[in-house]
Amino acid sequence: QVQLVESGGGLVQAGGSLRLSCAASRRTFSNRMGWFRQVPGKERECVAHISWSGGSTYYADSVKGRFTISRDNAKNTVYLQMNSLKPEDTAVYYCAASNYVTTTPHLYNYWGQGTQVTVSS
Repeated sequence: QVQLVESGGGLVQAGGSLRLSCAASRRTFSNRMGWFRQVPGKERECVAHISWSGGSTYYADSVKGRFTISRDNAKNTVYLQMNSLKPEDTAVYYCAASNYVTTTPHLYNYWGQGTQVTVSS
């Protein structure tokens, strides 16, 4: 069983930055790691995902050029650096692990508990 624990969320002004971290309980060698976000009443959205090697990444159009996903396999940790934050980035952010290259939430089989990110205008 893999446990994922997110940290780094909080309240920030528009234009500011936050770095989210997701620590895994054990190595996820073959897993692609993703960051999702969700606001009440909307579907969970994949904002980024990254291959085990880090050589392959995906970003949603809404965050391209502002967010960067990375991972440190020695620390069993994946990061999401968020710059130039906008109020519309406000959401609960989740990390997740999958054996597939996908943005589809139900194909991710491990999830963290989520961390709140609030961007004030």
